Amino acid sequence: MEENAVENAKSMSIIVTKGTLDWAYPPFILATTAAAMDVKVSMFFTFYGLQLLKKKMDHLQISTLGNPGMEMPMMGMHMTMPNIVSALPGADAMATTMMRNLIKKKGVASIEELRATAVEQDITLIGCQMTMGLFELEKDQLMDGIEIGGAATYMETALKSDINLFI
Repeated sequence: MEENAVENAKSMSIIVTKGTLDWAYPPFILATTAAAMDVKVSMFFTFYGLQLLKKKMDHLQISTLGNPGMEMPMMGMHMTMPNIVSALPGADAMATTMMRNLIKKKGVASIEELRATAVEQDITLIGCQMTMGLFELEKDQLMDGIEIGGAATYMETALKSDINLFI
């Protein structure tokens, strides 16, 4: 790396707090895009965001509850999902299936693919130690190659970062 590139090096830290399929996309897309632009990226997964570090990703679902902006292209138009739909048995499973089909149909990378790209790009993935204890998760339940750390670990990175995002 040339000297000028070192001087202009940028870094970004992201706190990932949500663990649903739809909320998994923003942090991984932003992180992998930034890394492709030579930004050093660190992602800190805490609370429900820790779900995104589990070895298997088939448990991720969409939650229709409290998501009034949710529209799905259906029958040539965009159908909104009113909150009352959440009360119907199987509504979240139906919305998840619809979203997975839409992702596949539109050729959007899966979360598994985005996560693999993040690893290939040397993005630092940190699982929150306190959250692991709170939810009784063991490191062997999470993907290989991640770091485990607490709030101080995040703060050490965030204080040096040019960009800090909370997602």
